[in-house]
Amino acid sequence: MRKTTLAILLAAASAFTLGACTLIYQPDVQQGNLLTARNVGELKPGLTKQQVVALLGTPSVVSPFDQNQWNYVATIQRRGGSIKQRTLKLYFDNDTLVRTEGDFMKETPQELLSESHKYGPLYPTNLTKEQQKELEKKQQQGGGDGG
Repeated sequence: MRKTTLAILLAAASAFTLGACTLIYQPDVQQGNLLTARNVGELKPGLTKQQVVALLGTPSVVSPFDQNQWNYVATIQRRGGSIKQRTLKLYFDNDTLVRTEGDFMKETPQELLSESHKYGPLYPTNLTKEQQKELEKKQQQGGGDGG
């Protein structure tokens, strides 16, 4: 009886201790269209729908009521934080792209660089600390080429 009580208390204490842990790994979760700044930057009025699909892939949403508007939608959640939604709307006149709007690529190079620092050192990794600081300074000024 005494061993059973001790085992139950030990199991309960272990459960409470493990339940209090917040060191559970939470990966970044991205869903939807994965568009690159390069591809979005190549969009220009006059492209056909077929050219847009070749450049960006199939849109997330095409309304059956308005075939001239395509929506590319993505959500990202970084390490269990808040969910950010991004959209890119393309407007066509018949088969020709006429305009785009949205916030799909709203990060500036400085925001992306500061975000990348959370995931490890700058590359190349064979730099001294002084060279790495110099590279960071150049990149913040917009003049660094990474090598």
